[in-house]
Amino acid sequence: MRKAKPKKRQILPDPVYGDVRVTKFVNHLMYDGKKNTAFSIFYGALDIVKTKHSNEEKSALEIWKAALDNITPQVEVKSRRIGGATFQVPTEIRPERKESISMKNLILYARKRGGKTMADKLAAEIVDAFNNQGAAFKRKEDMHRMAEANRAFAHFRF
Repeated sequence: MRKAKPKKRQILPDPVYGDVRVTKFVNHLMYDGKKNTAFSIFYGALDIVKTKHSNEEKSALEIWKAALDNITPQVEVKSRRIGGATFQVPTEIRPERKESISMKNLILYARKRGGKTMADKLAAEIVDAFNNQGAAFKRKEDMHRMAEANRAFAHFRF
């Protein structure tokens, strides 16, 4: 086990919007240290979102943030072994993990989507998440459904 908790790294805000959440998202999106490519994919996706929702009063960044909020899970199930049986115990998720899970799910299901470019796929998944649809939203609903089904084991909490 560790002696001390590792220090939290300082994440710099992104150059266009000045938002730390954008940088975190791009860091999850990035492959092989290619941050500029990841930024161009993200900004391209936001441009596509802007063109799709041009009549909305919200900006593309606000739509992205709302989409992330829509797919952020509140509870998850963790396996806990008690007396030879394994139970799925529903637990609350701490805020940093909530954000991380939602970002990873959005990216994962955007990658699995059919589409021309990654920016197109990401934009489509953002729009779907904004409208409470899509695979990432379904994943959140499934997590909540699992937690609800196993609510009887909540007293086994860690």
